[in-house]
Amino acid sequence: MTNSNLRRRTGLRQHLLLSAALLAMTVSPAFAQTQLADRPDAAESAAGDAGLHDIVVTATKRETNLQKTPIAISVISNTMISDRHVQSLFNLADGSVPSLRVATFEARQSALTIGIRGIVPYDQNQTARDGGVSVYIDGIALGKTQGLNAALFDIERIEVLKGPQGTLFGRNTEGGALSLVTRAPTGEFGGHIVGGLGNYSSRNGEIHLDLPEYYNISIKLDGVYQHQDPTVKDPLAGSTGWNFYDRKGGRAVARWKPFDSFTADFAYDYAKDENTPNFSQLLNYNPNGYPVGVYVNTAPAGGTPAYALFTSPTGVPCGGTIAAGSARPVCIAPKAPLVVVHPERQRSSDIAVPQQPSVDITHGFSANLKYTAAPWLELRSITAWRGVSTDQWDNSGGAARSTFAPNATFSRYSLSFLRQHQFSQEFQAVGSSHGFDYVVGAYYFTEHATEYAATPLSNLWNADGTAYTIRSPIVTGTVTSANSGYQPFAPSCINTLATTAPQFTNSCQFITRDSEAFDHNYSVFGNVTYTPEGLEALHVTAGGRYTKDRRRGQLFIINNRTDLNPVNAVPNSVATPFTFRNSIGRFDPLFNVAFDATPDVHVYAKYATGFRAGGANDRSQAFNSFGPETVKSYEIGAKMDFFDHRARLNLAGYIMDRDNTQFDFDLFDTSATSPTNGAHIEQTQNAGKTKIRGLEADLTVRPIPELTLTASYAYTHIKAPAAVNPLTGGFPQQLYIVYTPKHAASGSIDYDIPIGAGGTSIRAHLDANYASRQYSFQLEPTQTDSSFIVNGRLALADVEVAGHSKVTFSVWSRNLFDRTVVYRRSAANSSPVQNFNGTTLVSTNYGGILGDYGNFNAPRTFGGEITVKF
Repeated sequence: MTNSNLRRRTGLRQHLLLSAALLAMTVSPAFAQTQLADRPDAAESAAGDAGLHDIVVTATKRETNLQKTPIAISVISNTMISDRHVQSLFNLADGSVPSLRVATFEARQSALTIGIRGIVPYDQNQTARDGGVSVYIDGIALGKTQGLNAALFDIERIEVLKGPQGTLFGRNTEGGALSLVTRAPTGEFGGHIVGGLGNYSSRNGEIHLDLPEYYNISIKLDGVYQHQDPTVKDPLAGSTGWNFYDRKGGRAVARWKPFDSFTADFAYDYAKDENTPNFSQLLNYNPNGYPVGVYVNTAPAGGTPAYALFTSPTGVPCGGTIAAGSARPVCIAPKAPLVVVHPERQRSSDIAVPQQPSVDITHGFSANLKYTAAPWLELRSITAWRGVSTDQWDNSGGAARSTFAPNATFSRYSLSFLRQHQFSQEFQAVGSSHGFDYVVGAYYFTEHATEYAATPLSNLWNADGTAYTIRSPIVTGTVTSANSGYQPFAPSCINTLATTAPQFTNSCQFITRDSEAFDHNYSVFGNVTYTPEGLEALHVTAGGRYTKDRRRGQLFIINNRTDLNPVNAVPNSVATPFTFRNSIGRFDPLFNVAFDATPDVHVYAKYATGFRAGGANDRSQAFNSFGPETVKSYEIGAKMDFFDHRARLNLAGYIMDRDNTQFDFDLFDTSATSPTNGAHIEQTQNAGKTKIRGLEADLTVRPIPELTLTASYAYTHIKAPAAVNPLTGGFPQQLYIVYTPKHAASGSIDYDIPIGAGGTSIRAHLDANYASRQYSFQLEPTQTDSSFIVNGRLALADVEVAGHSKVTFSVWSRNLFDRTVVYRRSAANSSPVQNFNGTTLVSTNYGGILGDYGNFNAPRTFGGEITVKF
């Protein structure tokens, strides 16, 4: 690097930090960090409490006031969850917290992609891969993204911790952490019941029951049910359609408190989520204007038809894979007459395909023990066992993602059957003494995950694309990629393991991959904050975490073959799967200096690191492994209350440098004439450094007791590296970070009007959420639509009934103005695939060109609810 470049880069970093510092010192109306928990209940408003309320968080493993916690945090309260009609984490995809990005993996509701501050994974939906933002429920990390979209139980608040949390939360928190905190048992009889109806035949019900304390034991029971019919219909009789869900679950918590200094919470939860993916639509056809060929039957008279692309019925062969320097004309396949371009939202598919619900089941048990050993020491133990199973059925692409050929199969039915079990144990010692606040602890986590997957093609075209048939799931004879049905695989299907492909019986499946992975993680950590005597406005924090991470796995089957590993002892035998093994040890430090400029103004500067574990990609052809990625973060911020606690402004500016960024290079075969049509090959490598710079500002104002206003803004600038695609070769290509808009904002208005005794009020809520265009694929410069989504709720709240119960009647709407947004868009099928030998072009394949496809956000939904509190 030249001295001039170094000076420019240093100057840019200093300029960003200085700009953020100046912004933090400016107390003026501006967008602000989302304090969604600031709005008080109507009863509190009626009582004349004019100021904003303190918010308690546990981001530092102790209960602290949000405004005095030197970390960028957004909090979504239980009230805001109701007002925004948030039923699952996917409902946060509209941008309620601008720095938090939530999206489906592919189009599937069964697994979510969650990112914070530009740390957003692309494909962590595998046995040996993790994300960069971890999700916690009551302090327990969830090891897999499958099952994250289950119905939310009785959530007290959601804490969005921004920036690396590697010291207190450990690995896979380089972007931050999403911490869900549930309501604890009260020991007093009470609860509430919710029932609702809406469009698309939606219905929901909840019951939350607290039982009286008995022999020092308090019990709380929760039950949840949510249903919505598909928003896009499937013409095939018996198929479900798309964007459907049916969720149900229950949770039981017992709190044992035999004496004041000891508390033991035992919890068990079970949830079942049946869902279908969002529908994929063909947005255009041949947008780059390549010549369109025609299919000509080249078979002799009376022979089996054999079709090939020609420039015209009497022309010359064209298209397909064209060698460099060849004179073969360029052309692409014609579009089948039944395939229709839809740049607008579809309500029904033009093509009928088999689509049944995916089924996600999550369950777990936890034991959370707390013992106050002394006034300056509390000992804690968190023990948890959890499991998740996912049976994935995704036929969202139909004919929108594969080209037409006479008598060819189409419509990729992506099937995956994953099972995961995890166990974790954490010990903590938390206390305060002589100006020191401390947390020290040890953590252990282990998991075992297995998955097998298949991608059969469920439909078959006729000769001219004017009709099609649905292929039978029952396979006769040896299963191959050409005749595979779409029944799930079972071990009993295997008759023999021959020297080539395994042989399967009827109703079995052509398996594209079958893998398992084991993970063991050990860590010790500590975090100490010192407040000097006589200088109580200064708080200096130092912390660190040492982690030992070990992971190993096996890939047994690739494209129905078990004999592809070249290290087999006997050539062409089936004995040896592909394996990988990773083991790292690393230390993540944290330093934080906070200063209370006034009782209501707090500033801080923070340095922290974090990492995302390495692993292996089971979509590769050899279970290729990759190393961890790491991040260093520099952050300054300010948290301010003013106008007699009627306004709150929080600001943060940060610089993050991420090394060894994990990027996924993938290749979909969408050519109808290819023997591997429908195959998805992917390889992950550590591709270089990603630079992320950002500003966040959050404002909450309560000018009068009845009115609360919030506004939030996040600016995220990312510079990703370039790298050579290992699957195609050639020159370095620019890479992109997905689902991270440069500009994102949200705002809300809440108005509570007391109308009678007993706290009855009319409560009105309106929120608006904006995000600029963003990338949805790591290898494509194609961007999604910008979005502006408005949600609303109107309630007659807390009507006293029978002297001891209160009833709330409400109507709500999500996407109130029915805005149509393509949140995921790919142009990969609009251009040819070039293949290189080093940097020398070998051939260009035009066989998969069709057009852009995309997935739309949910249409407007609305409904009414009745809530009874007792």
